[in-house]
Amino acid sequence: QVQLVESGGGLVQAGGSLRLSCVASGLTFKTYAMGWFRQAPGKEREFVATMSSSGGYTSYADSVRGRFTISRDNAKNTVYLQMNSLKPEDTAVYRCAADRAGTSLRVGANYDYWGQGTQVTVSS
Repeated sequence: QVQLVESGGGLVQAGGSLRLSCVASGLTFKTYAMGWFRQAPGKEREFVATMSSSGGYTSYADSVRGRFTISRDNAKNTVYLQMNSLKPEDTAVYRCAADRAGTSLRVGANYDYWGQGTQVTVSS
């Protein structure tokens, strides 16, 4: 079965950095677009970043553009999210997701598979 497993979350002070990883198994990773989403307590799920299957297309939420970078290593079946200049408002559970169709990648409902998530907490 398909599994997406995130890691790399934790507690960091404002201004710090974290690198999230998401390892995929049970699917042909190189054919899937990958995205990162987050959800803070009491808030709806929010799009963070996405990358096409080839890596040639990326998109970011306005709130993270210039601070976060999505990347992927198809040889390792892994997608990354480098998060710099973290702010308390970045605190959330971050989940990776895989989308076979590769369209409307900013919309979470379009994704086929989801990981369980990793907690990111940014202290002020």
